[in-house]
Amino acid sequence: MNILALDTCTECCSAALLYQGRVFERIEMTQRGHSDLILGMMDDLFKQAEITIAEIDAVAFGRGPGSFTGVRVGVGVAQGIAFARDVPVIPISSLAAVAQGAADALDIDKLAVAMDARMGEVYCANYQLENGTVRLIDNERVCPPEQFKPENAQQWTGIGTAWSVYDEILAANFEGLLRGVSAEHYPLATSVLKLAEIEAEAGRLLPAEQAMPVYLRDNVAKKKGEQKRA
Repeated sequence: MNILALDTCTECCSAALLYQGRVFERIEMTQRGHSDLILGMMDDLFKQAEITIAEIDAVAFGRGPGSFTGVRVGVGVAQGIAFARDVPVIPISSLAAVAQGAADALDIDKLAVAMDARMGEVYCANYQLENGTVRLIDNERVCPPEQFKPENAQQWTGIGTAWSVYDEILAANFEGLLRGVSAEHYPLATSVLKLAEIEAEAGRLLPAEQAMPVYLRDNVAKKKGEQKRA
């Protein structure tokens, strides 16, 4: 299956293309302009693979949690392509993508993923690596960093940006159970793509109208002034 994958949930904007077993990738760090950037990245991928969008069988996307605007961009672009080309979508958790990318890069199997959610909170979840793929073992949630605790009494590796923003708090939560910390991990389209392949093989494909964002936070529309004071 030829799959286009994208993730715009964080400041790391990325796109990846699986075509006839080959993977093409584009990544760029940016604080804004995700909608224009992701479209240009996709065009570059099609040029590299020497194909057109007509040859795509499915669109995978990071469905959140993450930046409210970024998540909406990713969902909107994926849904627009899927409607236009009449292909299914594959939503992938951005936290799972972070976990998968870290698991692929590091020799670890228990990952405590925490991403900075602003406003004094973190997006977080615990993952276990099984047969090369990460599996969620608790629940994705948004909470103050003080509330993110290890799922069990085994050794965990802290993964994600919140481990640099709230390092002392999170380290105290995992005291005696922290194998190490690797904070500079973001959800990448290649990780979205890897997880999407598994979903596709299992037949878990959705119609375009079911491409939905996952914010976790209810008050995503909080005023900017409140966000700055938080």
